[in-house]
Amino acid sequence: MLLVTGITGHSGRYFLNELIEYNYEEPIRVIVRSSSDTTQLDKCGLNVEKAVGDLNDRDFIDKCMQNVDMVMHIYNIRYSPEIVKAAIKYNVKRVILVHTTGVYSKHKNASREYIDIENKVIDIAKEKTNNGLNITILRPTMIYGDLCDSNISKFIWMLDRSRIMPVIDHGNSLLQPVNARDLGKAFYKVLISPDATSGKAYDLSGERPIKLIEVFQLIAEGLDKKVVFINIPLNLGVFLARVLKVVSLGRLDYIEKVQRMGEDRHYSHQRATSDFGYEPIPFYNGLMIEVGQYLEKKRL
Repeated sequence: MLLVTGITGHSGRYFLNELIEYNYEEPIRVIVRSSSDTTQLDKCGLNVEKAVGDLNDRDFIDKCMQNVDMVMHIYNIRYSPEIVKAAIKYNVKRVILVHTTGVYSKHKNASREYIDIENKVIDIAKEKTNNGLNITILRPTMIYGDLCDSNISKFIWMLDRSRIMPVIDHGNSLLQPVNARDLGKAFYKVLISPDATSGKAYDLSGERPIKLIEVFQLIAEGLDKKVVFINIPLNLGVFLARVLKVVSLGRLDYIEKVQRMGEDRHYSHQRATSDFGYEPIPFYNGLMIEVGQYLEKKRL
């Protein structure tokens, strides 16, 4: 049996699409909340069992892990240690953990927690050296693809409402956003390629690096908007973010977000391409789908 967390989320829904397209025949247990929209699950035609509960409940995790052979943990890196503990307890053969390239950030607050979690997962697995559990870690970059993402959709909204857009350090920082559709495909390929992927970690990035200013310019083009971009030096941006934090009594803390706007966040996916044929779509193609969704929603 395959256990999946986060299947009703952004990239999880595209993973479900892959399971449907390839008619996955094994039984699937999915962890969902009572508030989750399970319409797609209910109509998928697969052998699906829904487990309704909360991953903060360790007893619930234990119950879900019984009779499971493989785990695809998509929902929230913070639950990975408990997922791995339960998997070892119930002799699960394989766990695939979806984490983040945030582990590489040079800013301590952005990376420290993620690094600690990955180290904890490794330590838990090492404690049980004979448990037979194989772990694969997948690290997506900035995820985009449709209006439920928390990244590009915000940029689209901002550029549609402003004729003037501040950018940090001329927007020269490099990004490599990954489309949620590509992640769904990657999750499935890793699932069906245990020999090639078990025990490894992969960065899942977009087709190629792109400057932040180019992202903004493409969005403006898709919206048919003329936008003036105003350069804000990184040090000034951080200073203004600190002032805002003080004035708001700590309620508005954008310091690290501003810092990361000046940080390169591009990572090679060559290993994923070599091991399981990962081929992300061009950023422009995925972006125009999302801009089109925005414009359609705006017309309604």
